[in-house]
Amino acid sequence: MQPLTLWPRQDRRDIVGVFTDIDDTLTTDGAITPDALRALADLQSAGLHVIPITGRPVGWSEPFARTWPVDAIVAENGSVALTLRKKGLKPMSDVHSALSKLYQQDAATRATNFARMQQVAQRMLREIPGAMLTQDSAGRETDIAIDHSEFAQLSPVQIAQVVALMQREGMTATVSSIHINGWFGEHNKLAGARWIVRELFQRDLDAEIERWVYVGDSTNDQIMFEHFPHSVGVANIRRFEADLVHPPRYVTQGERGAGFAELARAILEHAGST
Repeated sequence: MQPLTLWPRQDRRDIVGVFTDIDDTLTTDGAITPDALRALADLQSAGLHVIPITGRPVGWSEPFARTWPVDAIVAENGSVALTLRKKGLKPMSDVHSALSKLYQQDAATRATNFARMQQVAQRMLREIPGAMLTQDSAGRETDIAIDHSEFAQLSPVQIAQVVALMQREGMTATVSSIHINGWFGEHNKLAGARWIVRELFQRDLDAEIERWVYVGDSTNDQIMFEHFPHSVGVANIRRFEADLVHPPRYVTQGERGAGFAELARAILEHAGST
């Protein structure tokens, strides 16, 4: 991981969009900071697309999709998105406008998977001492999540037990800075990023991926770090450094929201420069 200051100017000038994690990337101590919120607005004002992509539930994400200056929020690790944007148009500024909810899975598949996931969740609660569902679980539609560092504390051994149980049940499992998420389906953050670019802009993300940035803070961001040439970790990612098979290319000096604001400045200082 190189310091963000080593990111070449020529690589920044054609950036058209930013994908970002939310928890411990945009937020600090559970809330978005004024500097991070201003950074989102500055990026959007400069004409860049801004899309948070998170393991948080769609219900939790709704107020932020309405009020943050973003094109959309992709929730539940890529399976569902919320947007005030009409296809091909700028985001609407009226917070009372209808919020569109988009899914990767059809309704029948979601219903079947939801029932299966509740059975797995109950098994985890019975079999793994200390395991508890996240406090935002009521807002989840396409995954389940166990709290390991937000309001509960699980040891590395307990986290590994949760992941192993999910995987034995045929689920995809990822570990964020605060939660362990599990779901049925092929989606993930990268698939969600490709999908939302196609849905909103009718464009192929892979064809222009060198014009996008991804910023995150944890092991569940590795698929994005691996595939995005311009990948950035906020400084607090260093606590996971030993566990990263695919680290980000660059790392900020600031942690969490301050790190995101630092990234935004780095982009805007040289966007469009020659």
